[in-house]
Amino acid sequence: MDKLFIGALELTHFKNHHSTRWNFNEKVNIITGNNGNGKTNVLDALHYLSLTKSYLGSTDGQNITHGESMALIKANLERKGTSHSLDIGLKKGQKKKIRVDGKEVEKLADHIGYLPVVMISPMDRDLILDAAETRRRLVDATISQNSRRYLSALINYNKALGQRNTTLKYFASNRTFDASLLELYDDILVKEGAEIYSKRKEFAQELQPILQRYYEVLSGGKEEVSITYKSTLHDLGMRELLASRLDKDKVLQYTSVGTHRDDLVFELGGYPIKRVGSQGQQKSFLIALKLAQFEIGRKHLGMAPLLLLDDIFDKLDEGRVANLLQLVNTEDFGQIFITDTHSERMQQLSDALRLQHTTFEITDDGSIQTL
Repeated sequence: MDKLFIGALELTHFKNHHSTRWNFNEKVNIITGNNGNGKTNVLDALHYLSLTKSYLGSTDGQNITHGESMALIKANLERKGTSHSLDIGLKKGQKKKIRVDGKEVEKLADHIGYLPVVMISPMDRDLILDAAETRRRLVDATISQNSRRYLSALINYNKALGQRNTTLKYFASNRTFDASLLELYDDILVKEGAEIYSKRKEFAQELQPILQRYYEVLSGGKEEVSITYKSTLHDLGMRELLASRLDKDKVLQYTSVGTHRDDLVFELGGYPIKRVGSQGQQKSFLIALKLAQFEIGRKHLGMAPLLLLDDIFDKLDEGRVANLLQLVNTEDFGQIFITDTHSERMQQLSDALRLQHTTFEITDDGSIQTL
């Protein structure tokens, strides 16, 4: 298994970090401090370096310190036995730039998978509570880090989908119709949709037993949890679906079927976990889901992704946090980043579990102390 870890991180005008530098432990890094001091922003910077965007959904401009015109996230890392530099620059009104070893990456999509990460955050509850789009993003982010072909299919599909929808609106507003024009987009949706569907189906099947295993470890229970891939392509091919809904799509002025309507169904004991799961069961499910995502990434990439655990005591009681830390403190897991508001609590737990760790504290004035 190839090793991946961040040795140092520099943040310049990124959110509330005007100028900070971190020298990280290659195993466990604990970042503590009061709420609002910027703990989560450090993890979000690592997410940016991986997926070129914020985990928290904020735009590039919103991540530049107020009153500044640019931000820079810079890291020194080891990947597959070789040292590299990686930085991403944000500038108001301009396209973001990513450089690996000083050379600019021409297409952002080409960078995905270079620095894989899995982040566990209080925001993950949205995976249970929100609409299908949130769950599709999880699937897409996971498979895209593992498969360049999937990411390409996704980009091509979404582009053709947008063009098809624009064309349907044009037809409606001008009271016209040209089937040959739609067929150009349909051909792309059929080809790329088949690739997306196939990869998502494989992903859901691979995920299920791993999810169950991690859920049992975290919850200490034997309840059966399941994840089911829901898609209209189970019943009909993409071309048949598009043909069957053409009249409806002309009225709606958008494409009503396809992989962009897929969903994942989360169940506990055969019932929707959103409805029957306690808060503790839902939290355990979400963490098990993310750890399963991690394991799949490690298997397909041949290296362990960075694991980012944001405010885990908000998600689990101390006993379950201990179970989680014991679980990830093995050779199967690589570099881990943990945020918490209580330095003493994490320090005691880390010492008890004999974690190879470094603890940092962000003080109220924004300075960094290594404990």
